[in-house]
Amino acid sequence: MRKIMMFAIKEHERKVALAWAKNNQVDVTFSEDILNMETVDQLKGFDGVTTQQTGKLDNRVYGRLKELGIKQIAQRTAGFDMYDLEKASENNIIISNVPSYSPNSIAEFAVTSALQLVRKTHLLEEKVREKDFRWQVPIMAKEIKSLEVAIIGTGRIGQIAARVFKAFGSKVVGYDLYQNEQAKQHLEYKDTVEEAVANADIVSIHMPATDDNHHLFNAELFNHFKDGSVFVNTARGSIVDTKALLQALDSGKISGAALDTYENESPYFPKDFRDKEISDPILKELIMRPEVILTPHIAFYTDIAVNNLVEGGLDATLSVLETGTCETRVN
Repeated sequence: MRKIMMFAIKEHERKVALAWAKNNQVDVTFSEDILNMETVDQLKGFDGVTTQQTGKLDNRVYGRLKELGIKQIAQRTAGFDMYDLEKASENNIIISNVPSYSPNSIAEFAVTSALQLVRKTHLLEEKVREKDFRWQVPIMAKEIKSLEVAIIGTGRIGQIAARVFKAFGSKVVGYDLYQNEQAKQHLEYKDTVEEAVANADIVSIHMPATDDNHHLFNAELFNHFKDGSVFVNTARGSIVDTKALLQALDSGKISGAALDTYENESPYFPKDFRDKEISDPILKELIMRPEVILTPHIAFYTDIAVNNLVEGGLDATLSVLETGTCETRVN
């Protein structure tokens, strides 16, 4: 019987994984550890591995995997920027991801976050906790129907978000390096990202992280935003220069931000820090700022998404073991 190790296992994944193991007659073992040089030797005697890596993987791990006879790493997320694909290929390690596990989950969360910022529900909750029930100008909202929305990245998730915003009656514009005809049913493409954000009341990011878009949203780009706009990032933290975003909030260029991901999140998300000190001053500031809604990279977190992520990672692992490759390999 083939043996697969699931690193970074979460409690909500176990039931799905056990059912998959029974259906596929595979021995699946769980480890709460992340894959690194200290834990990689847990793979002795195993055939394959699936994990949910968050931070960068130590390049030495690829060589050790090769020595252990492991031929792949199946990432249980769509993002795979935590891997050095060239180094993996040098060691004959196939990296795979789960490119589409529940685009609706993430798109719905992005729209929900935008609605919270525009309707100021997070501020209303704060006022109610303070027993301040007055109607006041700072908590006066706008109609979503009257607003323009910019969708940056018009793949599966971006298209769903665009469709939902359009259903509210909003004008929706978009930017993507690769335009597609299907997206044009829901949005009007702009030629540059600067043009897309210029008149937008809501800017929502839905693009993967690449070397080319690191800190794409920097001080220069934020200066192109419409005054008082709101900013939503349910994509990848590295796309945003967080210091520049804080400056844009300070200046009033951006009135509110909903961040489900943060560029230096890996030491913290998704971990329990209730009795621990957060040493990152930027993260502490994001948590404390009333105009920021910060969530721990959880936009995907629905029952359907968890099921698809677990099965997607295990399916890819088994495919490599049986055929030498898989449909979702990225290198």
